[in-house]
Amino acid sequence: MTPAGGREPRFLLVLAAEVLMRRSSRVVLAIAALMLGALYVLPLWRIDLTAPQYPEGLGLRILLDGIIGRSPNDLQNINNLNHYIGMQRIEPDAIPELRFMPWIVAGLIALGLAVAASGRRAMLYAWLGVLALAATAGLADFWRWGYDYGHNLDPSAAIKVSGMSYQPPLIGPKTLLNFRAESWPDLGGLLALAVVATVAAVAVIEIRRTRRQRSGAPAEPRLASRARSRELVA
Repeated sequence: MTPAGGREPRFLLVLAAEVLMRRSSRVVLAIAALMLGALYVLPLWRIDLTAPQYPEGLGLRILLDGIIGRSPNDLQNINNLNHYIGMQRIEPDAIPELRFMPWIVAGLIALGLAVAASGRRAMLYAWLGVLALAATAGLADFWRWGYDYGHNLDPSAAIKVSGMSYQPPLIGPKTLLNFRAESWPDLGGLLALAVVATVAAVAVIEIRRTRRQRSGAPAEPRLASRARSRELVA
């Protein structure tokens, strides 16, 4: 019930206010969501190969919707080398995840903007969970693709090394025959990690703010009641 005079009790206003995030947090989240749009133009991951016969190196760049060579002929050269050891050709059009990923990122952006617009902390925590799940699923799928790519070899290949597999590293360096392979996040991947870290930092700040509000909210009615009691005594 609303007290006489039509004013809500102060502690109810405090409880209602704690549902929403601060304006600064909402602005940061909106910027973080929009930053994900850069993933449509920046490479997510990079794989670089060096060997004595390729001192300048070969490289792959994994995009949101495709795979390209670091240099114009790198993808073709890597496919030619893979043919001799029985590895599959890298055909971006045959990788279904590359068709879905642009839509997934669009959904993440839309969700982030909805979180910023609503200001609700529960939606913030849900968005952070979805971001973490998407990042984990992406890395797991990348590892699965690399495993199949490096282990499912053509038995009729010209060059066969008993017990040898050619799975590229998920992250970091790895020696494959006379090649040194290195796999690292590229600009897009680093940006995505920065966005997740930013959203996590905002979530921590809001959790601490919620705890402070909850610990302070019950005290206000008591203080107001004591003040009224003193006024009556006086």
